[in-house]
Order: sequence, then structure tokens, then C-alpha cells
Amino acid sequence: MNGLSRLIISLTLITVGAGLLLSLVESMTRAPIAEQRRLETLRALQTVLPAFDNSPDADSVTLVAGQDKKGRELQRTFFRGRLNGALTGIAFTVVTPEGYGGNIGMMVGVDPDGTVVGLEILSHTETPGLGDKITRSEFKSQFKGKALEGVDWRVKKDGGDFDQITGATISPRAVVKAVHQGLEFFHEHREGLLAAGGGNQ
Repeated sequence: MNGLSRLIISLTLITVGAGLLLSLVESMTRAPIAEQRRLETLRALQTVLPAFDNSPDADSVTLVAGQDKKGRELQRTFFRGRLNGALTGIAFTVVTPEGYGGNIGMMVGVDPDGTVVGLEILSHTETPGLGDKITRSEFKSQFKGKALEGVDWRVKKDGGDFDQITGATISPRAVVKAVHQGLEFFHEHREGLLAAGGGNQ
């Protein structure tokens, strides 16, 4: 066996070994990563929903919310909080690409009538010290008690009811618009969401 053959065999064995090792690592970390995401979701649900004693992540409904640029379905999951079996609130995530730094992901909690109970920013890449102030409680708290009707869903700079952040209007404008669109989608499907039974659907 010449040197070239030995080199090819060695490289093949190294490649196969590395592939097996990566596969093993991926399979070992898949479950912990999934559990970490579930816990993050539960923490956000506890922030935005009224009191509940069920597991909202196990009492959910997923609906098609549209299509992306490639024609693939975009789904939105609604998590239902219950206390002593009675529905207390519904939470859902919305993502807007209109942030100054890119996507802003958030979770919105509403009562069964559709009034906002809480808002949590899940992810963003907004400018530190400016746009990232959307994560502060003084910004998020202004959504509490707001409903689809009777509110001008724009920032005050645009003539609406929501305070913007000094020096960073784009980020709050994106959040206000996304929450409004999420509430519109909720209201379109509200009866079905309230009537649907427990469990994932």
C-alpha cells in the first residue's frame, strides 16, 4: 500500500469518525436544548398570562398565520392558561422584521376578551442603550389593559397612544405594529380558540 492510499484511508476514517462524533453530540444535546426552550416559553407565559394552574405549553392550538416569501406556511401557536379548569388567558408569539436591528420576537398575553394582560420581549438585536429599551418594564407596561378597539395603535410621534423611546422610534413603532397585528389575528380566530378543547391541536 503506497503513501497516497494510506493517506486516503486515514482521511476517510477521520471524516467518518468526526461525523459519528458530531451525530452523537447532536443527539445528546437535542433533548436538553428542547427542554431549555420549553422552560423559556413557560417563563414568558408566567409573565404575560393571568394566574394559571395548568401547563399552557401542553394546552395549545396552532393556526396558519400566512406564508413566507418562499410560500411556506407560517404558523402561530396559542397557549391557553386555565385556573381550576376555567380559561383565564391566551398567549401567542409575534415576530416583526421591522426592528432597527432586525427581527424582534415577543410574546403577548390577553384575557379571553382580547385585552392585553402582558408583553414580553423574547429576542431582539436592537441598539444597546436605545432600541433595547423596548425590554424595559416602563415600555412594556403601557400595553397592559389595551384592546383592539378604542386605541390608536401607533406611537405618539405618529399621532398614536404609545410612548416611543427618545432617539429610537423605529423599535417601539415595530413592537406596537406587531402587537396590533397579533391582536387582529387573535380576534379573527377568537371563537375557535375559546371553544377548542384542551391539549395540543
